[in-house]
Amino acid sequence: MSASQAAEGLSIVLTGSGGAGVMTAGQTLLEAATSCGLYGLMTRSTGPQIRGGEAAAMLRLSTKPVQCPDDKFDILLALDFENVQRFAAELPLDSRSVIVADPSAGEMPAFLKASGAQVGYVEMKKLAKTVAGGRISMVALGALAHVVGLPESAIVEAVAASLGRKKPEAVKASEDAVRLGAVNAPALAVPKLRISTARPAGRWSFTGNEATGFGVLKGGVKFVAGYPITPATEILEWLAHTIPQCGGELLQAEDELASINMIIGASFGGKPAMTATAGPGLSLMTEALGLAVASETPVVVVDVMRSGPSTGIATKSEQSDLNIAVYGLHGDAPHVVVAPLSISDCLFTAQWSVHLAESLQTPVVMLSDQSLGQARVVVDRPQDVTFDTKRLTPVDPIEVYERYALTESGVSPMSLPGMAGGQYTADGLTHNARGTPSSQAQDHVAQMDKRRRKIDRFDFGEHWAEIEGDGDLAIVTWGSSTAPVREAVARAREEGISVRIIALRLISPPQPKLFEAALKGVRRALVIEQSHSGQLWRYLRAHYDMAAEIVSIPQPGPLPIRPGEALAYIRKGAQA
Repeated sequence: MSASQAAEGLSIVLTGSGGAGVMTAGQTLLEAATSCGLYGLMTRSTGPQIRGGEAAAMLRLSTKPVQCPDDKFDILLALDFENVQRFAAELPLDSRSVIVADPSAGEMPAFLKASGAQVGYVEMKKLAKTVAGGRISMVALGALAHVVGLPESAIVEAVAASLGRKKPEAVKASEDAVRLGAVNAPALAVPKLRISTARPAGRWSFTGNEATGFGVLKGGVKFVAGYPITPATEILEWLAHTIPQCGGELLQAEDELASINMIIGASFGGKPAMTATAGPGLSLMTEALGLAVASETPVVVVDVMRSGPSTGIATKSEQSDLNIAVYGLHGDAPHVVVAPLSISDCLFTAQWSVHLAESLQTPVVMLSDQSLGQARVVVDRPQDVTFDTKRLTPVDPIEVYERYALTESGVSPMSLPGMAGGQYTADGLTHNARGTPSSQAQDHVAQMDKRRRKIDRFDFGEHWAEIEGDGDLAIVTWGSSTAPVREAVARAREEGISVRIIALRLISPPQPKLFEAALKGVRRALVIEQSHSGQLWRYLRAHYDMAAEIVSIPQPGPLPIRPGEALAYIRKGAQA
């Protein structure tokens, strides 16, 4: 494609040392592109350091909605080369790519030279120093906008919007630096973005963590307790400002043990409640989750997964908490595990999680991950979905109250503190129908049957999975692996390969009849997931009786699954 032609989309990465303004520049570029009618995605990669270290803002701008990174980057802009080699595996480039760098940045890393990409230089540091208060990141933005064909005015407006609360001189300095970068941008053979002069209406920009926060509020959550942990902290930060406007409260607990017990207490008192954490925090919460199962107290726990085990790579993504989420509670403790299928689906799945918890009076674990939670996406306004979410309560007046009555559905009325005649014991001991602690075998078995029955008999409806396409080859996937698989399936269909995709939003409890119907006519199913041991594949083999050949394709974090990789698996699966 010549530089004069318009591109449907471009993938761009900005790299630099921590504090250089990489993330701010990336966010500003995304906002400018959005104002020009483009959709976009911004993911980020950072080192494990609390402050400083390497940083990369990765963007994909397109005329069509996008929810995952592409196969390679068209443009790499380096504010400096400090520690950029640590991103080598995360920055696929080829001879069609271009690199924009500062000639004073030092020796270009070997992996960038080996890519064969064109190189253009801009004296970003030198230019920034000519502006009082000028920043290298703003010079870079101006140069980048010129290279890809974004109007300088769009960048200037986005800068002014992001710096609106700062002093006028700071805003002017940034605008002047942007203009300097545009004037001094290198001439590179890069296709220009196809932009629109009309500002699009009705589009939303949010991260998966922000969407999760909005979703639980839509679901009716009124109390949140949590302890900051990467990469879930932004959920709590967003809710801290927002939940008071909805008549709710957020409390920062001293640790994960306190936060889970606080939300159990709030829910016992009648307030729908949730917490957000990551894998290490979920490990600490499992005993209390068992208490919520035994006492039938609804709570939502959002686990924004990261690479493990232990501290692992706190800033990188992986889908490796499936096993602990499904099996991690001691004893027989039936509960619900769900997972959003995209960044924007975090909103719906969080809202659905609250509905399920309240309707079933049970804990719901929602498995998001770093690549969903900390990525920002520009999408058309999500469809507004409502649920008839009501916690079953006793009919007033209460005469003889059995909190854990053995109902046909398994769900029994839950009184609220202060209801006359509604007193009961709620703890982790085995109990009878009234809640009185019991060591009788018949009570133990009856209550276990009750808790299992309400999960097994509940109608989860069509939301359990998203199923698209037809053919005798199927891709089974979940969570953040879904978006690249969807794009790969679309490419495969263009090649004449018929592929079915089954993306599981409901992980547990299993849905054998629905899954069997989804696989009807399938001879081979490829299970694509981001885990080292193939946790989803093993889970499917344990709980589903499948006639089709099922092939495990696990890819551990922290590298994302890219559409081209998934397409290669599809081609091979279709030929076998």
